[in-house]
Amino acid sequence: MRNSQFAIPFLHSAIEIMTPFLLAAIGGLFTELSGMLNIALEGLMLAGAFFCVTFAATTGNLFLGILLGILCTMLLSLLFGMTTIYLKANVFITGLATNLFASGFTVMLAFQLFGTKGVIQFPNIPRLPVLMVPDSLQRIPFVGDILFGHNVIVYLSWLIVAIATVVIYRTPFGMRLRGTGMNRQTIVSLGLSPGRYQLVGMLISGFTCALAGSMLTIQLAAFVPEISAGRGWIALVAIYLGNRTPAGILVASFIFGLSESFSNYAQGTIRIPSDFILAFPYLITIVAMILYSVWRQSRRGT
Repeated sequence: MRNSQFAIPFLHSAIEIMTPFLLAAIGGLFTELSGMLNIALEGLMLAGAFFCVTFAATTGNLFLGILLGILCTMLLSLLFGMTTIYLKANVFITGLATNLFASGFTVMLAFQLFGTKGVIQFPNIPRLPVLMVPDSLQRIPFVGDILFGHNVIVYLSWLIVAIATVVIYRTPFGMRLRGTGMNRQTIVSLGLSPGRYQLVGMLISGFTCALAGSMLTIQLAAFVPEISAGRGWIALVAIYLGNRTPAGILVASFIFGLSESFSNYAQGTIRIPSDFILAFPYLITIVAMILYSVWRQSRRGT
């Protein structure tokens, strides 16, 4: 009984924590399949976190605020995509520049708009609504307490995973997107533009990263500089750990959600230096990448 009392809030928290990883990674998957490594996920998530909460607080309308935040983040992803695809800038340098730009630009805007470079609190911001489910589902032992009672963005992320699976594997767009990454010249020979598919993938990543960022700040009712805290980089790892598939990314994101949830619960309960506990999710990321690399090498060897 005592174990279940610990496991239920632990797993419930892990599902919410994994959502930003999942959303950012699903968006990054579209760019990855198109042949572009999107290392700007961190910056896009940070931009989404700032713009979504700022517009939601300014307008007093949660849906409008998130929508405007998504548009601003997609504009940044469009700038990143066009610079890389059409101006032929190095994708790594441009991605890092996007991350650095988002980091500095959000702090600059925060100071100009709110007069501070630190934490900005929005006590009157509308909160993310919790999706209501029938009581019969809520009362399912163990499962009901874990899967239900989350906010709408959590369930929206699951819907996005399902839609991404259909789009990538069951539509002409998905086939051409994967074809762009596997053999660019084949797409060109069909009279299609690989750059357009890559740009669409970049815009999709801007959309999902904005949702991921909104989850961080609107839940907290505040914006903290660098609130993304490396989640975009972890999401990039989740793409490869999930074997570049939506279902695999879902599993990988849940693993990272579990690690961060454990880190939160371990503080104050385990006699380990707090700095190590806080670093635990990033340690798990490194270990996961090492294990993934070993697995890939063993497959190549066979």
